[in-house]
Amino acid sequence: MRIVLLGAPGSGKGTQAQRLMAEKNIPQISTGDMLRAAVDAKSSFGLQAKEVMEAGNLVSDEIMIGIIRERLMENDIEYGFILDGFPRTTKQAEDLDNRCNSSKIEIDFKNTFDWIIKLVKYIRHFFLFQGFWGFG
Repeated sequence: MRIVLLGAPGSGKGTQAQRLMAEKNIPQISTGDMLRAAVDAKSSFGLQAKEVMEAGNLVSDEIMIGIIRERLMENDIEYGFILDGFPRTTKQAEDLDNRCNSSKIEIDFKNTFDWIIKLVKYIRHFFLFQGFWGFG
């Protein structure tokens, strides 16, 4: 089973991911956990992320996509995974869609990426309009 959990910070994605992980015996792939692991492992993307975070900036799509790509190549996702907090941007959603298509990874509901891309665009537009996330 391959699951993508989307929602605002504090909306319960992590809580639901923990429950699903225990029930389905598949790994939770959390962007925060992955960033910390990449930094600790001193991977190429981890070192880039560390530099950006230490400067007080947000990690770019390119770095996050690289970290996700590396994580999706690990053996423990053979029977599924739970993406927690990714994708957050349209570019991330489109890249994940392309990655899944090229690797023949299917997310477990139909038309998922069209829906995710639309949702990410809507959420970004809403928060930009409302002045949240420091953009407006």
